[in-house]
Amino acid sequence: MQAGVLKPVLAVYTALFIAFLYGPFIVLGILSFQSGPEGGPQFPIIEWSTYWYRHLFGLVPPSRVAPLPIGDSLIRSLALAFMTMVVSTVLGVASAQAFRQKFRGSGPVFYLIVLGMMVPGVLVGLGTALLANLVGVDRSWWGTAFVLHVVYTYPFAFLVMLAIFNRFDRSIEEASWSLGVSPVTTFRKVTFPVIFPGVLSAMLFAFTLSYDEFARTLFTSGPRLTLPLAIYGTFAVEIHPNVFAFGVLTTLFSFALLAVYAILMMRSVRQSRQVSAEAA
Repeated sequence: MQAGVLKPVLAVYTALFIAFLYGPFIVLGILSFQSGPEGGPQFPIIEWSTYWYRHLFGLVPPSRVAPLPIGDSLIRSLALAFMTMVVSTVLGVASAQAFRQKFRGSGPVFYLIVLGMMVPGVLVGLGTALLANLVGVDRSWWGTAFVLHVVYTYPFAFLVMLAIFNRFDRSIEEASWSLGVSPVTTFRKVTFPVIFPGVLSAMLFAFTLSYDEFARTLFTSGPRLTLPLAIYGTFAVEIHPNVFAFGVLTTLFSFALLAVYAILMMRSVRQSRQVSAEAA
């Protein structure tokens, strides 16, 4: 295919991909501005209103549509995602650091680590729930669900850090060691600032994957539900526009998280380049 024909095809493909990616968000945004208090999606919009956004925060009189149970479940999801992010990132950095040197059994260990992201979530969640019942362990979001979230997100953090270390210039560390600096201090003062952009990426992967995880949490969270499970329970029978409004707010929160990530990434990249230049 000639270059003159290829460019328009790629442009159309990119436009369709963007429309497919952001189309649902646009539909959610439109449907969330329906008037209330009667529920149910309707299009075209007869009357525009911010009723369902106020409904989320309890700023409207009670109606037949119950408020979304987003209070405690949101806190649980954020806490679970934060704990998972910290543990998975630490394990990912430590494991990738270990794989910088060849060791016996590195192949099987590698595949055992990435197995956590390949096993279907429904199967591993159901298996963990059955095992917990067998040994008499109570299922909880901070216990059994937390373990499964780490097992699922840890391989992503590991692969990100493995790619970062594969591009890492070892001469920077060797220059530090030649000056008599200990390996621990070298990692803290030299290595970590250089790999910090990768650490940020691993943290973002772990947090977002845990915050949005459904299948593994379904069988292991116990009676106290996380946000995806609580939201699913509200529209399993009937969908109301308050779900659309919450979806818009959640998406905006994700965009804000990406903006913070981009700012931190730019700062860390500048810092890593400065450290590399000083070491050189």
